[in-house]
Amino acid sequence: MKIALTGATGLIGIKLCDALTKEKHRLIILSRDTNGAKNVIKNASDYIEWDYAKPKKWKGALEGVDAVIHLAGANVFGKRWNESYKKEIFNSRVTSTKNLAEVLGNLNKRPECFICASATGFYGNSGNAVIDEQSPNGKDFLAEVCASWENESHKVVPHKIRAINIRAGIVLDAEGGALKQMLLPFKFFIGGPIGKGTQWVPWIHIDDLVNTYLFALHNKSVEGAINAASPNPVTMNAFAKELGKIMKRPSLFRVPSLVLKIAVGEGAEAITASARVIPEKLLAHGFEFKYDELEAALNDLLNKKKGS
Repeated sequence: MKIALTGATGLIGIKLCDALTKEKHRLIILSRDTNGAKNVIKNASDYIEWDYAKPKKWKGALEGVDAVIHLAGANVFGKRWNESYKKEIFNSRVTSTKNLAEVLGNLNKRPECFICASATGFYGNSGNAVIDEQSPNGKDFLAEVCASWENESHKVVPHKIRAINIRAGIVLDAEGGALKQMLLPFKFFIGGPIGKGTQWVPWIHIDDLVNTYLFALHNKSVEGAINAASPNPVTMNAFAKELGKIMKRPSLFRVPSLVLKIAVGEGAEAITASARVIPEKLLAHGFEFKYDELEAALNDLLNKKKGS
């Protein structure tokens, strides 16, 4: 297939592009930095300059593609939240998706599917309730971003384009993301749970997330929201304990919510939110997780890191 991707040079994008290349697909990379993208993603068919606010400059590149995978968006926790950065988080997801959906709907030859990233942040802080794809969205900032983001992606559906929203949990990859940030304090024997520790953590191994995107791409019966999280969520206390056990370090030094709020501001509420998410739709469609237990996922990632 001929597949266009945004956000291809990010943590998920790099590994997804590698998997797609191994399947012999032709990749069209939409990037703000085409020269940088060429260095990161090798052997793509084309590299198109991407400014989501200027669709006239890139809409022609999407004519005749079979699928579009939209991963781009400002790093949610890349900066301390203020009104300016919250606007950037919102626009980089919602406005970019709005513009993409409008372009796709007006193409002469439209893609079969539009796969758009999302997050389990859609559900907000839901306590101990078991969450599936039918559960309502939360009311905090990230939940509203996710809901608006997904609503814009759904606008391709009347144009007979299959829309899929991948609601990813915390992506575990030793090379980046949340896990890499958690490793450092454990290395210095000062690791421990974040916040109260009783909150539920929806997590997914990076390989399973990549496979979720491939599964959505290849299975035309899959549409709408998909919870991309292990069927076995854990509490933050259990997560930290397991991480400490594998690293042979104690898990004693809790990071209080107040300290986190001082460090990252309003974003602390999102970091410590509880979401007991179950991937009901993936399981119903026969998806098989490679790493459905946290111990196996962490052992794989941390042993790979030791070997690299």
